[in-house]
Amino acid sequence: MSASLSRPRVGVWLIGARGSVATTVVTGCAAVTAGLHPPTGMVTETPAFTDSGLPALSDLVFGGHDTLDCPLPKRAETLTAGGVLPPGVATAVAAELEAADREIRPGGPTPGDTRSEAELITAFADDIRDFVHRHALERAVVVNVASTEPASQGPGAPLPASTLYALAALRAGCPYINFTPSEGMHHPVAAREALHSGLPYAGRDGKTGQTLLRAVLGPMFAQRALRVRAWSGTNLLGGGDGAALADPAAAAAKNAGKERVLADTLGTVPEGEVHIDDVPALGDWKTAWDHIAFDGFLGTRMILQTTWQGCDSALAAPLVLDLARLTARAHEAGLSGPLRALGFYFKDPVGEGPAGLSEQYEELVRFGQRLGRAGGEGGLGARSVRDTGERETRGRETGEREMGERKPGERETEERNLGERETGEVL
Repeated sequence: MSASLSRPRVGVWLIGARGSVATTVVTGCAAVTAGLHPPTGMVTETPAFTDSGLPALSDLVFGGHDTLDCPLPKRAETLTAGGVLPPGVATAVAAELEAADREIRPGGPTPGDTRSEAELITAFADDIRDFVHRHALERAVVVNVASTEPASQGPGAPLPASTLYALAALRAGCPYINFTPSEGMHHPVAAREALHSGLPYAGRDGKTGQTLLRAVLGPMFAQRALRVRAWSGTNLLGGGDGAALADPAAAAAKNAGKERVLADTLGTVPEGEVHIDDVPALGDWKTAWDHIAFDGFLGTRMILQTTWQGCDSALAAPLVLDLARLTARAHEAGLSGPLRALGFYFKDPVGEGPAGLSEQYEELVRFGQRLGRAGGEGGLGARSVRDTGERETRGRETGEREMGERKPGERETEERNLGERETGEVL
């Protein structure tokens, strides 16, 4: 429904490009473009975004990084067998899957990798720039859909892979989206470079199921003046996410975003925790159960229970496509810094903004309207990835010092000074 005026081609560079979410993104985009399936779940394909000037789905070109070597067509076969992809779709879009697979480059760091942080960042950025150059892309957006990392080990620790990829995106002159709970652009080192990059970015941790419900139910309890005493939950999931979140440190990073939604909508964090259990037999499917204890009139105690059963990849893929299109358009319009208006899509959004889903949606629609008023290609503030050569040079000059052979004590001081500062021009 939404299409840009001059239809420039836009790259979508996926971190974790051979995972379930990325495979579903590429398959789904090709299937919708071919008219095989409707764009169910894509907010950017609703009438509210018709005039936002977003790139067309048919103009998206996919590539990415991954440490795995399973070809996308094979991965799509596995997802079809598991009921994630409809029968016949992967075969129908086999050419598009093969084309995307040819654009996937080795990620890292892998066991035994002796490259420094600076060398890894440079290699990743070179891969992205080469992708943009060979396909004559107007711009590219980097989206992290890789497995969740454990929480940062603190000052002096090696930069997490998600942050290396985020820095590579900035060096390549590309906006960055963190769809995972991993640190990414939230790391103080990356936050500093983002501040000087002049690029838009968004994140983190896509809101697809349990937290989506919390963003609806939290405001309901607050608006009806019902006191929530306890809110507990359990997640049962398999696949790569289940295995990754079996690590208590990774689960803690995931749960932090879930807690933030309750704190922001209720004004306090009620008793209770979320437990995440890895159940390999479930594959890409997830069951999320919430048990909410609350007080009504005259202190009458009541309970609300919810059960959400869904397919993570099918829930996430349309949101990734939405985010790639909106962020590419924001970059074209000359925006920079954290895109607060995209909080609708995240558990732990950057910047300040509403926490309730309804208010977040209203802000997103206003954002789409303002993108439309910004004009098309060549409009106010319009730019492309080819305009960032000077910024890339500056980034390399400063970045080799900041991310290269930095001593542990220097990094600790730098992170303490930076904190979590995030600024920039936003709509």
